[in-house]
Amino acid sequence: MQEYQEKRSGLGLLGYIWNEWISTFIILILLLMTLIIGTGEMIHGQLLRIGERLYGNPATGMQYSFLRAEPEKPTCDRHPNIDAQVKEQMKANASDDFASFFGAASERDVRASLLAAQQQCEEKYQAYDKTIKYIEANPGVRTYRAIETGFFGIFKFGTENRAILLVFMVLISAITASLKYHHIGLRNPATKIDYKVYSLFMLIGNALLSFSVISQYRSVINSGVTPTYETVTIYWIWMILFVVLTLISLYQLFVSPPLKREGGNIGLALLSVPLYAYMALITGIVFTFFMDYPMGQGIYLGLLVEFSGIFLNLALFIWAGMLLTQTRVMDLFLNVLRPWNLAPETLTWLILIAAAVPTAYTGASGIFVIAAGAIIYKEVWNAGARRQYALAVSAMSGSLGVVVRPCLLVVLIAMLDSRHVTSDELFGHGIYVFWLTAFIFLGVSLLLAEEKFRVNSPKVALPGMARAFVPVIPYILITVVVLAFYKYALDTGMNEFTAPVILPLVLIAMILYDKMVMPKEAPALNIHEAIVREHEKKSPFLQTHDPHSSQFRLGFGGALRFATSETVGHIGALIILMALSASVGGLIERSEVVELLPTHLGSIYISLACIALLLAIIGMCTDPFGAVILVAATIAPVAYENGIHPIHFWMIVLVAFEFGYVTPPVALNHLLTRLSVGDDEVNAADAEAKEKYTSFYYRYERWLLPIIVLFSSLVLVTYAPLILKLFGWYK
Repeated sequence: MQEYQEKRSGLGLLGYIWNEWISTFIILILLLMTLIIGTGEMIHGQLLRIGERLYGNPATGMQYSFLRAEPEKPTCDRHPNIDAQVKEQMKANASDDFASFFGAASERDVRASLLAAQQQCEEKYQAYDKTIKYIEANPGVRTYRAIETGFFGIFKFGTENRAILLVFMVLISAITASLKYHHIGLRNPATKIDYKVYSLFMLIGNALLSFSVISQYRSVINSGVTPTYETVTIYWIWMILFVVLTLISLYQLFVSPPLKREGGNIGLALLSVPLYAYMALITGIVFTFFMDYPMGQGIYLGLLVEFSGIFLNLALFIWAGMLLTQTRVMDLFLNVLRPWNLAPETLTWLILIAAAVPTAYTGASGIFVIAAGAIIYKEVWNAGARRQYALAVSAMSGSLGVVVRPCLLVVLIAMLDSRHVTSDELFGHGIYVFWLTAFIFLGVSLLLAEEKFRVNSPKVALPGMARAFVPVIPYILITVVVLAFYKYALDTGMNEFTAPVILPLVLIAMILYDKMVMPKEAPALNIHEAIVREHEKKSPFLQTHDPHSSQFRLGFGGALRFATSETVGHIGALIILMALSASVGGLIERSEVVELLPTHLGSIYISLACIALLLAIIGMCTDPFGAVILVAATIAPVAYENGIHPIHFWMIVLVAFEFGYVTPPVALNHLLTRLSVGDDEVNAADAEAKEKYTSFYYRYERWLLPIIVLFSSLVLVTYAPLILKLFGWYK
């Protein structure tokens, strides 16, 4: 993860203005538009119903749908001369050369037809007169329909241009991430050689991407099929994005930011290169020079467009996580548990179980880590846990929730492999995996804890809980009011599809309450106040993200801007990485490497081991959504051929992916934790552990704890159903 924190980036004052103000404002507008799009259909449906109740009149047959537009006056003749028209028509019939063949209408039929036309014309005039008279009698209808149709226009425009909205959001946020050196990598550039190598790889990678999308655009234009407006716009945004990123990288190659230290070497410099640049470099070279398929990267970028709704929801979840850091709700909720004086490990276990719910709504652990990993790190550390332990928990904070209803990843699996599994089956068995992993975490944490298990008696804890619960009540009421508004005013409950829209509104309301109603001074944390104060002194992260810091004194607008500013870089870093992960998945698929796997591995035990290992490796390299698509098409059939039950296979997939996300050399969730809390914070935690501990485990706990927990879970999930003949999968 690269994060350049100075107010003057490599592009100077212009870069600072762009990073801190322009991009923040644009992304805020785009996120609000996404909220409008997400709730637009619900709101518009209610506006139509309200309009019907206000201006509809069943007694006269007047409906609001008749009033949504100004009625047009009919153009037909209301009082025609029927006799003259009959004579004219009969004369025309007489001169018709085909009348003798087809037969001519009689005068009676012609008159009846003209009278029917006159009747229809009269009905149109009556409807017009009735509507005009009704509107004049109810002048408010014009104002109301202007509001309703105006909102519908915005909603319709947003819905029809959802993909353009996403790509434009990526354009702004990716440029910002590049200017801030905020892309996800194995380490932060610090020396001159780090920045040079970083910029060189970014330059080549972005140049290859530019060439690819330009090639794809030219291919579409020359295909002979006229592309749609949306297609052309999206290609132009991609071209602008990667050309601009190429120019930024070229500038940064010659103009480095202030160095953090001297020295450095090429090996460490290569670790500073963002994963995104490596992916762009590898896929660009292979597609262009070995497969003669230069538009390959551009084509696989289309996955973002195809699943634009998912990625827009991802952006909203990240924003929700940043908004959460601007509230005191986590502190206040944990105050309810603190009277029990639980050991940090036990308290952390409860936090992880609670974190499974929002993870299930986000759909992937990495999304939750980047959205809420920082606040979990802060709360676990402030609860008295080791700093390395807090980082470990942050990295695996979302790992438990990927098997819990209503996780979108599981829904996607059920869609891709509907012949073999259903979402109900996967969720039904996933709950066992959830509790298995949760108790493994608790057992390992308590076994390796520095302090013994402790808990206060209910006589001591319950009164303290009751007192601590009082400040939480307003936040519960805010949540209930927002959910009730959606449920009863918009007829929409909270589920995996509406959660991305509802959660930001809940948190914005909480921030508004915090800033407008709650006292301006920071709340005391009783027995934990001393710990928090001590941590804040030595933590760069807490100095800007803790309620006791100056950040707490921001007003509502300042808090909203700060949260959105944090969101911009995270969106740019994560979505562009996921886009290139799709290219890597496409490269693997086109190269047919997976086809080299033997269809029959001989023993089901060997098959399970090989497949679990392969899945973990895939989890290290690609994002979960792209990985699931790849696995469903390539590895799943091999697993079924080797006698592995489909439900068992997908449980292994989900756990193996999570194991891959916390395992070096990539360890994506650790990189996202670093992105979330900041490189300086992670370095400070590492230095503190090396100074304080001699034990290998405690020095590297942030790496070892997630690996131990998830590897143990993976082994049990892989072999326990087979050995113990669970669920009737194996006879």
